[in-house]
Amino acid sequence: MNSLKILIVEDETITAMDLSETLQEAGHQITTIARNLDQAVKAVKSHPPDLALIDIELKDSTGDGIATARELLEYHRMPIIYLTANSEPKTFQLAKETLPAAYLLKPFRQEELKLQIELAYYQYQYNLAPTVEAVGSDYLYLPVDKGYEKIATDDMLYLKADGSYVKLFLASKMLPYHISTNLSHLAQYFSTPNFYRLSRSLLINLDHMERLESNYLFMVNHKTPIQIPTASRKELMKKLTVVRTK
Repeated sequence: MNSLKILIVEDETITAMDLSETLQEAGHQITTIARNLDQAVKAVKSHPPDLALIDIELKDSTGDGIATARELLEYHRMPIIYLTANSEPKTFQLAKETLPAAYLLKPFRQEELKLQIELAYYQYQYNLAPTVEAVGSDYLYLPVDKGYEKIATDDMLYLKADGSYVKLFLASKMLPYHISTNLSHLAQYFSTPNFYRLSRSLLINLDHMERLESNYLFMVNHKTPIQIPTASRKELMKKLTVVRTK
């Protein structure tokens, strides 16, 4: 496997060093060892990693590992692997909503960690690659109510990740569809230039965007504003033909 740039978010020094040594021995590069949410965000902005390994329980941090993962994914899309001593079902369910690539319990086993990292990155890359059949499709058949319903891709306003589901908002329908999958998988079916990945949890159809404000955008026939992540605004503006005044 190729060498990966990996961010470690771990507040226990000994564990962090063990992780770092294990991963470096496997040929990977550690971008940063962050102890809290703020350090992790700073690290992602300055040295974007290929993958993040995050402890869920972070002391002296403004957010735990799950909150940290959500924040990081707003700035940079990548696979997340949780490493924690907490095996409580409630914690696992909360972690699952961020669609992690793996959830490993401490004490970690070196060989298992190496394998999970390789699998996580391979799956992430696979989900990013569009299928031949998806490119240029004008219509899709979505799995709805134990069957498949035909929709026009041009009718799609935007797609929003919602836990283990994706909400699909259409211009012609009041209520969204709920599809049991992740957004990375569905995004491959919307690969034309008018679809833009605004964040890890949002894919929008630029053709249906009717208004843009400093922090929000509005879609046609859709009253609910969509917040624009700070890190995405500059790139979004490049996709639009904007008339600027002196």
